[in-house]
Amino acid sequence: MSNIVAIVGRPNVGKSTFYNRMIGERQAITDNVSGVTRDRMYGEMEWNGKQFTVVDTGGFVEGSDDVFEKEIRAQVRIAVAEAEAIIFMTDARTGATDLDLEVANLLRRSEKPVYLCVNKVDNHEQLMEANEFWSMGFDNTFFVSSMTGSGTGDLLDAVAEKIENKPPLDTDLPRIAIVGQPNVGKSSFTNALLGEDRNIVTDIAGTTRDSIHTKYKKFGKEFFLIDTAGIRKKSKVHEDLEFYSVMRAIRALEEADVVILMIDATLGVEMQDLKIFRLAQQRNKGIVILVNKWDLVEKETNTARDMEKEIRERFAPFRDLPVIFVSALEKQRIFQAVEEALDVNERRNTKITTSQLNDYFQPILDKNPPPATRGRLVKIKYITQLPTYYPAFAFFCSNPKYIREDYKNFLENKLREKWNFTGVPVSVFFRKK
Repeated sequence: MSNIVAIVGRPNVGKSTFYNRMIGERQAITDNVSGVTRDRMYGEMEWNGKQFTVVDTGGFVEGSDDVFEKEIRAQVRIAVAEAEAIIFMTDARTGATDLDLEVANLLRRSEKPVYLCVNKVDNHEQLMEANEFWSMGFDNTFFVSSMTGSGTGDLLDAVAEKIENKPPLDTDLPRIAIVGQPNVGKSSFTNALLGEDRNIVTDIAGTTRDSIHTKYKKFGKEFFLIDTAGIRKKSKVHEDLEFYSVMRAIRALEEADVVILMIDATLGVEMQDLKIFRLAQQRNKGIVILVNKWDLVEKETNTARDMEKEIRERFAPFRDLPVIFVSALEKQRIFQAVEEALDVNERRNTKITTSQLNDYFQPILDKNPPPATRGRLVKIKYITQLPTYYPAFAFFCSNPKYIREDYKNFLENKLREKWNFTGVPVSVFFRKK
């Protein structure tokens, strides 16, 4: 299970630069213009053997300065409610501003561990000036430079110490999460699925405070439904914030084996859908695409076929996905969606013997060996499946670093041609032999 660590602070203090350093990729757009991070950013990191999801809250704010302040206050409140730990970033060069002091007051009232991170401390003189931040009253205060990385290790050591690696939910039953944007119909789908006959389900409070694992046992099917749709609704302002729904989606995702991503048929695939999808893919979760509100779409002969093609294009290069058109309101095909999710879970647990893999791949490799790169020949010796909780395969070879991305994709496609991995992300690794 993953824990959420949220980075909060006013615009332009260096949240995105710090986030990039933590995640190790230049994922967020950083620029010196206030509020330029327009991307909702979250990524997985590991430090001292602890795993957590880092959420960069920059970019959830748009508009004028007063909107900024209101939004930042709302964001901080959501982060306090949803995250396990909070990194509060400030800027040594500007000193503590009124907004910083206001955020500090909100954070001091919370029960969550808060790490005050004074950024842009690049020399001894700045360190002396930055001492004013001790007056905010946080025991965990760190002086860092996101640009050079100095001081970030100590901060991460302190954060990791507080994070517990949560044990997985103790069950062999598949865990299915329904995620998607607000108003896409998650609640209607859950209610249609569970029906009014509530005696067939038992609510078990989940491993996190606010996602409930409902045990579903009906028609010979048994699984846990991770329900984030209508749980303990907070005030309406929170429900409207995209940031809030993202935090919820991340939590549900982390606990699931299979993710049902609901898309609104009247809107098609939107940016936020893509982000949730990529997150599920990065976490190697099984994925089913559910196109809801299909009853509202004007149909012609090939409407479903055309839309399915368009959806697969948006999710490329991972096109090997089940796409099901449903209407939660009319209860159309909702059980087909569940059956597909359970099938995806089965496929995610596929185990292939080393001899099967090598017998299948030998003729393919003889006919299409890896192309030479910079004069280096790569010879693949043998293949084996790794003992992971999702399908991952190691190709042992000479000069693994010279294998090109297109050849890697070729091998993955060959795996998919032979074995059914629809809806399942597959990892291909190259190891030195």
